[in-house]
Amino acid sequence: MGRKGKTARLKRKPAPKYWPIHRKESLWVIKPAAGPHSLQRCLPLTLVLRDVLGVAGTRREGKLILSEGKVQVNGIVRKKDDFPVGLMDVISMPTANQYYRVVPSHKGLILSAISKEEAKYRLVRVEDKSTTKVGVQVALHDGTNMLIRIADPKNPVEVTYETFDILKINIADGQVVGKLKTKENNTAVITGGKNIGVQGKIVEIEKTEAKKRRQALVVIENDKGVRCQTILDFIFSIDNNEPEPVIVTEEPEENTVV
Repeated sequence: MGRKGKTARLKRKPAPKYWPIHRKESLWVIKPAAGPHSLQRCLPLTLVLRDVLGVAGTRREGKLILSEGKVQVNGIVRKKDDFPVGLMDVISMPTANQYYRVVPSHKGLILSAISKEEAKYRLVRVEDKSTTKVGVQVALHDGTNMLIRIADPKNPVEVTYETFDILKINIADGQVVGKLKTKENNTAVITGGKNIGVQGKIVEIEKTEAKKRRQALVVIENDKGVRCQTILDFIFSIDNNEPEPVIVTEEPEENTVV
């Protein structure tokens, strides 16, 4: 009889390479539940508590911490130990006064320590837009959707969000408090491919005509003048060269995933 449904198990060897786990000390590792991020681009909460932050010694201790409601992801208390956290998610532990944002690095995904004030908002990228009977639905990179009600859905002039725009959303009330365009001269970080984690100024964005815009080539130049090339789908804008950056993506030594 054929298999029905997905398997709930994951062996350590095929697990994502950036997960901070020993590959040969045991056979199995926790598998992330279905959620806003794919298996290859997420970290399960128990692995974050036990192997990245070290606040739990075992999976059982991690479950106990989560069951007490001490961990929030994007302002929502999460109690499932296999809940997946991914790019730009905000992990908060208010009782311990610890706040982190998941950012890309050359090793994969890491946790960057942030202040309590910075933990009050999250950054999301617009992936798609669609028109409904009551307004425009905006799909975001973290699996959430935002419905904007407008007077005339057939002529949505009020909606100024475009694909690949970065929205700054207040976690408390879900309101958009800022917008950042993905354009030349803005600062961006690469979120995928062999150049993942590279941060620099967008020098050039290819003009696409005969292929999808997501596959458009983008040239990034870092602060040392070194240039690299990737596709637009791997670009996440983080600053428009104002005096105060939107976020800081420096790689913390103690929280680096190895």
